[in-house]
Amino acid sequence: MKFCRYGPVGAEKPGLLDAGGRLLDLSGKIDELTVASIASLGAIDTTALPLVDGQPRYGVPVAGIGKIVAIGLNYRDHAIESNLPIPTEPMMFMKAISSLTGPNDEVMLPKDATHGDWEVELGVIIGRTCRYVDRADALGHVAGYVLANDVSERFNQKQRGTQWSKGKGHDTFCPVGPWLVTPDEVGDPQNLHMTLDVNGERMQTGNTKTMIFPVDELIAYASRYVTLEPGDLLITGTPPGVGEGKKPAAVYLKPGDMMHLTIAKLGEQTQKVIAWHPSRDRAVA
Repeated sequence: MKFCRYGPVGAEKPGLLDAGGRLLDLSGKIDELTVASIASLGAIDTTALPLVDGQPRYGVPVAGIGKIVAIGLNYRDHAIESNLPIPTEPMMFMKAISSLTGPNDEVMLPKDATHGDWEVELGVIIGRTCRYVDRADALGHVAGYVLANDVSERFNQKQRGTQWSKGKGHDTFCPVGPWLVTPDEVGDPQNLHMTLDVNGERMQTGNTKTMIFPVDELIAYASRYVTLEPGDLLITGTPPGVGEGKKPAAVYLKPGDMMHLTIAKLGEQTQKVIAWHPSRDRAVA
């Protein structure tokens, strides 16, 4: 199934999409959409759910994300375009929870940003506690999959020491959604086509089948070092085509740019890039 949260920032309601793509209201069944509340729903008679009128804003599709564990350089060609060695084991870093935002909310560049960049990624929402999980059992711990944009500020990421979090955790730098799609509907997570356009120009085209380390291996690996709790988000790396790697010269985000992302079965996102402003409310949830 496709679960979502919709409505104004801070007042999102739980919902789902039916087989016809119509948005239905789940607030009569559950108060909030979390991994636990999804599990409590059981069989759902979608014909009895109210239809949501109009085209409301989508928020982050699941509440209660406790942490964001990210994997870098998980596509060979992306490592090459980044002028970095091909990883021999997954490269992990953390992305701030405060970077979460809805899939179509504005992306705000940080103050004095010069190297804003994009990364379409497959996200995994953990459904069961993962601690030293065997690879063979890893996918059984997944609640669902999401589309994510691992927005980055490359100068902060790479020129201000060795900690990638400085360029990855800015407010609005992790748009997620529009839906959490359950594993039965996604099927094989290693065969999902993905794209990203900037201002209508195709920048990234890829498929999760070309990951260096597939999803089950990433879950097992990450669980050796960080306990993955229900609701945690694991983002799994990006294919080639980021702005930093463009030839003959890098291309970076600027205010007014429009990003459009897709992953097969997981929906699409559109974000307008805006400049930092001290009085602007951060678009979250």
